[in-house]
Amino acid sequence: MRVIFIHYFNVYRKMLFLKRSTIWIIFLFLMIFSACGYRFTGGGSFPAGIRSVCVSTLENRTSETGAENIFTNDIIYEITRDNKVVLTTKDKAEALLSGIIQSMSIETISRKGAHSSLSLERRVTVAVDLQLTDPDGRVIWSAKGASANEAYDVMPDKMATEQNRRNAISALSKRLAERLYARITDNF
Repeated sequence: MRVIFIHYFNVYRKMLFLKRSTIWIIFLFLMIFSACGYRFTGGGSFPAGIRSVCVSTLENRTSETGAENIFTNDIIYEITRDNKVVLTTKDKAEALLSGIIQSMSIETISRKGAHSSLSLERRVTVAVDLQLTDPDGRVIWSAKGASANEAYDVMPDKMATEQNRRNAISALSKRLAERLYARITDNF
């Protein structure tokens, strides 16, 4: 009798475990696939059904030589990475993406001592205007004053500090390009 009871108890325990795991699987399935409308930003397409775009080199109004190439290349990378539009020449494009690097400023964010003039860390901040126009020049989409910043370490060696500054500009360029691309492709 006792053996039969233990056998049925073990069978019941296994069935209960299977029911629990099945309930958890169903629960996780519902949570994943009923995402209540949440989605990653930039998941949409270009505005006005645009399928081909020409990206012109950004105008650089800062004293940073070559910044226009860094920012333009990062924007092109974001556009081509997603394969939502084709990059083409101006005469074949359905839209032109152009912009201006309005400002780039550098400020000290930490010093060696309270009354010291020696910087330990600086921050570079960039502001960009970007617009998407149709072949007739009508603005389809625009972003004014989009900005990003990045901190970098100040080293005793000026060359190392300069390299850190360039790395910071590159990092904020990538981040700003991602953010602007997400704004362009938002379907709100």
